[in-house]
Parts: sequence; C-alpha cells; structure tokens
Amino acid sequence: MNPSTVARTPAPAASDAPLRTWGATHTWRPARRVAPHDEGELGAVVAGAGAEGLRVRAMGAGHSFTAAAVTDGVHLSLDHLSGIEAVAPQPDGTSLVTVRAGTRLHALNRVLASLGLAMRNLGDIDRQSVAGAISTGTHGTGARLGGLATQVRGVRVVGADGAVRAASGAAAPGSPERELFEVARLGLGVAGVLSAVTLEVVPAFWLRAQEEPWPLDRVLEQLDEYVDENDHAEFYWFPGTRRALTKRNNRATADEVAAWSGARAGARGVMRTAGARARAVLDEEVLSNGAFEVVNRLAFAAPGMVPRLNSVSARALGAKTYVAPSADVFVTRRRVRFVEMEYALPRAALRGVLDELDAWLRASAEPVPFPVEVRFAAADDVWLSTARGRETAYVAVHQYAPMPHQRYFSAAEQIFTAAGGRPHWGKMHTRTAADLAAHYPLDDVARVRAAVDPAGVFRNDYTDTVLGS
Repeated sequence: MNPSTVARTPAPAASDAPLRTWGATHTWRPARRVAPHDEGELGAVVAGAGAEGLRVRAMGAGHSFTAAAVTDGVHLSLDHLSGIEAVAPQPDGTSLVTVRAGTRLHALNRVLASLGLAMRNLGDIDRQSVAGAISTGTHGTGARLGGLATQVRGVRVVGADGAVRAASGAAAPGSPERELFEVARLGLGVAGVLSAVTLEVVPAFWLRAQEEPWPLDRVLEQLDEYVDENDHAEFYWFPGTRRALTKRNNRATADEVAAWSGARAGARGVMRTAGARARAVLDEEVLSNGAFEVVNRLAFAAPGMVPRLNSVSARALGAKTYVAPSADVFVTRRRVRFVEMEYALPRAALRGVLDELDAWLRASAEPVPFPVEVRFAAADDVWLSTARGRETAYVAVHQYAPMPHQRYFSAAEQIFTAAGGRPHWGKMHTRTAADLAAHYPLDDVARVRAAVDPAGVFRNDYTDTVLGS
C-alpha cells in the first residue's frame, strides 16, 4: 500500500451557519472560512490574513470544550492537508512517520495498521485531527507513558509571514529551532499553524483488555500496584456509590494474539473472533451508548432518580476480557453528548481529591449521571504538558449536555486547584495565566510567541487568558 494514502475528509463548504464545538460549549461566526488544499496555499492564506489585520485560528474536529479555536477573523479547516508523507524505519525498531496535520486520528490508525505500525499510546477518542490532538495536550493512560505530544519528533509550522519552518526535538536545547518545536508541538496553535507532524510510532501490537467492577476503596488501597503493574490502567467511578469499573490493558502474548485472531485455532478461532467483535459492538453501541443515553435522559427528566440510576449502572457492569489491536482497545465511541472538565493532579493527591469530591457530591445531592474518569501518565519535560515534571493522575468530570454543570464543575475545580491541579487545555476550566505561571514556563512561551508572531495573528481571547497576551 502506498503510505501516502489516507482517506481524505472533504473540507466543509463555505456557509453562514455558525461554527460550534462538539459539546456546543462555544458558537461563533468568523469573518472568513478557508480550507487550503496544500501547504503553499495555507501559507498564502495566513500571510494574506495578517496583511489584512485579521487573526487566524485552525480547527480540527472541534472536540475542545474551550474556546481554543474561536476567532472573529479567518477560520482554517486543515481537512485537505491529510495523509502520510513519509515512513522512516529506525535502528531501534520504531519508525518516524510524517503525517499532514489535518489527518484524523482514526484515518491515521487505519493506515498505520496496514503498514504494521501503531501509536504507542492513544486517548479514548479518535475523531480529532493530529494537529488538534497534540496542540491541546491529548493523552491516554499509562504510568510509563506520556501524552501524544511526547510522541512528536518534528513539526512543520506556517508562521505569521506565511513561511514554512521545520523544527525538531533533536535541535540543540535553547536554540530558536528547539524552542519553536516546544511551543508548536503543544501550544494551542500560538506559534503558527501546523502543516505536518513527525511522530515516533512502534510496531503494531495487540492488547489484552480486562474490564472488571471493583469497590472504589479496593482500587484506591491498591493504587500503586494497580497503576504500575499494568501497561495502561484507568477506572471509572460512579458518583453516589463506592463502586468503580476498572480497565487494565496490557500487551498480549503471541499465543493470545494467535488464538483471538484465529490464526492458530482455525474455524473455532474465527468464530471466537467474530463473536468477540459482535459482543464489542453490542457493548459499545447498545449498552455503552444506547442504554447510557436512556439513563441520561431519565436523569434529565427526573434528577432525583440519579443516585438510584448510578447504583444500577455500577452493579449492571460485568467483567470481560478480550484481545484486539491496540487502537481498537484504546478508542471508545462517544455518542452521548456531554461537557467535560479534566485536571492533571500529582498522583499522590488522587485519593484525597476523590474523597473530597465524593463528600461534596453527597452533601450537595448534585445529580451527576456520568461516571468520573481517572487515568495516569508519566512525568515529561514538554513545556506546556499537564504532566510536566511529575507523575500524574488525570481526573475528568462530565455532565450530560442538557443538564446544568456549572455548580458541579465549580466545586470540582476548587478541589482540583487546591491539590495543585492543572487544567486540560482543551476542556472546561476558569484558570488564567496569572496562576498557571506557577506550573509552566510562560515567560519562555511568551518569548517564542513574540519572535514568531509579533503582531499576534494567532492569538484569541482564550490563548490570551491562559498563556498571557
């Protein structure tokens, strides 16, 4: 297969309809909408906008709940900048894959699989563009693994003057190229518009996925063992209960892969695989989405039923184990609309934070039909990574989109902030540069921004709020 082949998503047609985020948290009308077909056209559009005094923001799938993509200037769709440009095998068994920035993660995963390759870690949604996912700090889970930005080895970025600049993580520390790389790989697009990203990927692998309901207290008492002894560990806690759904994903053995793929077991193995896939579809589309939508509609109609609904949901979950290609295990279809806040906490603070959140939920009787999601990441050195410099536990709170969320999120944010939490750049929060400067080298970020975008072409109100103006 030609590695440059990736199914392209047509760019949206020009329209007067307002743009909105996936969660409908922000709606806006830009002055102009443009979908460049190549890097040269992208550069011309950006330079032209700057000459007109218009600001420029790009948007992928709109999965950020913040106003990161909002602009009253030129709105860019990068959907035409899609596909893999090059694959370079490395001596250590990894490969460097250069992918155009508008490529959606689900399309990238399919092509990588066809080449015998895979991302070493992923988040649980694959609708985002590569550029959008890394620029907002998307992450998966795994105590020895970082977020998507830690897998980036190089970028091409279109500056305010329309010129394309390459920057690499191999450049000398402190050099202009290395500093541009740091802000471009995770920086909300303030260093320019990404046109291509070089990712370090690994040989394709399968995961053994184990899902099992546990008492929440058991998870927290065994937390270090639970997190450190599994490649990818996470759990979902149901508010108003002391029960959690645990998820442990580990590299499958060759025998497990053979048995589940049907390579060794013949017809029985094929039937087993087909049956597993059918059950997965049932779980995902009917139970995880269809039934969950019903639960949330009931919660919206009768908030007083939420404690009982959560108790039933927590007890209805059964244990299951299956083996599948990594991307199929990492990714979950999310068809129930919600709003979300997520904070990165020092891992050691997790238990105290969940205890405080539980106490507030019980005292307030706030109706929350969505479980609280907890994931983990290794410390890294990415300038604007939420896991910068510390082992991290991510706690995400959600609310069904039609239901009020302000009181719940405000209380959760106070608890998270008091514990030293850092907000996910693409999810709802109220933090500002004034207090985030204690967590990130915002002076260094400002220096890079001033050098590559002196007129502020890539700014918007959100980036001014969280990174400074």
